[in-house]
Amino acid sequence: MSQRALIIDDEAHVRRMMRLTLETAGYEVGETADGPQGLAAFGNGPTWDVVLLDQKMPGMDGLEVLRRLQEQAPTARVIMVTAFASIELAVEAMKLGATDFMRKPMTPESLRNTVAAALTKAVGTRPGGQPDADARPRRPHIETLTMNGFHIVRTFGVSGQTPGEPSVYEFIVRHPKRGAQHVAVEISPEAVTILEKMTRRPFPLTSSFWANYAEHRLAAYLWDEGRIPSSGLTITRVELKDVNVAVRWEESLYS
Repeated sequence: MSQRALIIDDEAHVRRMMRLTLETAGYEVGETADGPQGLAAFGNGPTWDVVLLDQKMPGMDGLEVLRRLQEQAPTARVIMVTAFASIELAVEAMKLGATDFMRKPMTPESLRNTVAAALTKAVGTRPGGQPDADARPRRPHIETLTMNGFHIVRTFGVSGQTPGEPSVYEFIVRHPKRGAQHVAVEISPEAVTILEKMTRRPFPLTSSFWANYAEHRLAAYLWDEGRIPSSGLTITRVELKDVNVAVRWEESLYS
């Protein structure tokens, strides 16, 4: 039986491109032109394997539709699609329960890959990679973020640090067609020094801020470049908007 995809997007030409691409790949596809129509078509979700949801629509926007979809079916696989993208918006969508976040215009290949990646998520797994409470294994916490079909997984629990190398955070980046690759993100001493001077508070490499910031910068790279970095990443500075986040950082909320 074919897997079923529901498209919710106010642009007819985008819906047509998505429909043709997915039908050619063997999916059964439905489409609606706005949020209320999409929610009505979705119902409580059991007949749809994945939803492709536009973020910017007139009336009810994509984030509000996402909230309501999650109320109706908390384990729904929802891919947010937008031409007005930022890494911050992507993270917000993931926190609300999106399975993935895709930038448009997209190519047919990137659409197929992103849908394939979303469908690898088990139905019993909450969007964003978090399993249902009853199914969670007793092991160190692992954060997962998904961008454009790439799955980012921390390899050492909350801290993510490589043993013996406190400035290096190790991740596994998975892609449905390109396999898995280890990626190291290194925090330079200069970045630590600059952040501590700008915030007037200590930020040792053991701070959970650096684990989250390393993941954030890796996600931004995947978002902008659409590929896995071949030689890892080195962070030499912290952007001003992220300094503001650091000022308000509370270790107890992230550790």
